[in-house]
Amino acid sequence: MLIVLLNLLVKPLAIFGIDAEVQNVVGTQEYGLYFSLLNFTYIFNILLDLGITNYNTKYVAQHPHLVKRYMGKIIPLRLLLFLIYVVVSIGIALLMGYNLKQLAFLGVLIVNQFLISVILFLRSYFAGLMLFKIDILLSVLDKFILILLAGYLLYFSADKASFTMNWFVGAQLISYALSACIAIGLILSKIGIPKPTWSPAFSKVMLRNSLPYALLILLMMLYNRVDAVMIERLHPAGQAQAGIYAQSFRILDALLMFAMLFSNLLFPIFARLIRDKQSIVTLLNSASRMLLSFSIIAACCAFFYAETILSWIYRGALNQSLPVFSWLMLSFVPICITLIYGTLLTANGSLRILNKLSFVGLLANVFLNVIFIQYWGAWGAALATLLTQTAVAVLQLVFVSKYFQLQFNLLHLARYLGFVGWLISTVLLNEHFSDGNATLTVFFGSSVVALFVFRMLDWKTLLGLLRKNHS
Repeated sequence: MLIVLLNLLVKPLAIFGIDAEVQNVVGTQEYGLYFSLLNFTYIFNILLDLGITNYNTKYVAQHPHLVKRYMGKIIPLRLLLFLIYVVVSIGIALLMGYNLKQLAFLGVLIVNQFLISVILFLRSYFAGLMLFKIDILLSVLDKFILILLAGYLLYFSADKASFTMNWFVGAQLISYALSACIAIGLILSKIGIPKPTWSPAFSKVMLRNSLPYALLILLMMLYNRVDAVMIERLHPAGQAQAGIYAQSFRILDALLMFAMLFSNLLFPIFARLIRDKQSIVTLLNSASRMLLSFSIIAACCAFFYAETILSWIYRGALNQSLPVFSWLMLSFVPICITLIYGTLLTANGSLRILNKLSFVGLLANVFLNVIFIQYWGAWGAALATLLTQTAVAVLQLVFVSKYFQLQFNLLHLARYLGFVGWLISTVLLNEHFSDGNATLTVFFGSSVVALFVFRMLDWKTLLGLLRKNHS
């Protein structure tokens, strides 16, 4: 409950109160370059970790007495991975034609990614040692510091009119560095000072155990983050178009943050049900109805009320942003499908099929982006995302249905169709309202009623399974 509350308070404030305001202040074009370079660093940041963090949580939980010696062997490996990450990132950036100013900016973002990876890695120790309160606090500490630093520069500084992207990236660097130092201090106070030791045999075993997860993360990161990089590189007005795409992606990313919290909750329950050879159908149906109803409501809001929503967050002309936001947010529905069914496949250990589906998604996304971006810019990337995510979601549905022998349920289909029909009917009946805020209020109220009419919220079943599987 605490992690949900902290995420609800701190992360939305960091996203909409700080990040969105930075784009409002510096402009779409300057922010677009930052957004493109940031996504470039995300694409290769799996090289910083290679799945070690996920594996580390499990290992530490099973062998807490070996933590100090274990960390000493991992430190040299992590430093080697950072060096590889720097070489690969800068090398590919040079091949892509980035100039010296862009490379310097990219260098700071690379350091930021390293600091983020350090924080995540240390958090895996606290999680493995069952020190969940520390883990939860560290999950939002960097964003809290960023809110204080960037918030002062944006809203209260005497020089706020001179705010630049360099200020923002600098504030991020300080936030990540302070959080990493605090995390290091806390872990050393718990386990003592480890002695770094290079062990080729240990590193080989560690990488072999974590690589299947690393490959999956890399493929998913590529086809989720490559859009912004391709927009900036392929379109004649690439930086401006990347900035337009960032306006919509920011909102999608914020919603995904909460959807992923839900899927992370499902993972251990699916794993235990599969281990105990119990049926996953009840949990799968309940979770699907809840998450998909949430995603359908969000997609309908974005598609039909894009101008009202964007005007709450951004200033200036939004004509080019409206179709991008409308179509990109439609992809939230298939993304939520892949979160649920992908979590089930991961819990089942079906990493090979997930890697294959992610590779197909990557190829499709790159192919469509190459064609669409040149003609339609940011909107083309949004359309490519929607088509790619839908295709991957359908393929996962087919595979899961066959593997777990799930039966087609006409009642469930009728429930979803009725729910969508109710929402669209509300939109049509809302057309006589001229005030956008009024139409959204009516829509939300009607959506809440629809959730109960079509019984999309199955809290009783879900909470019962949670209590049973965490007892």
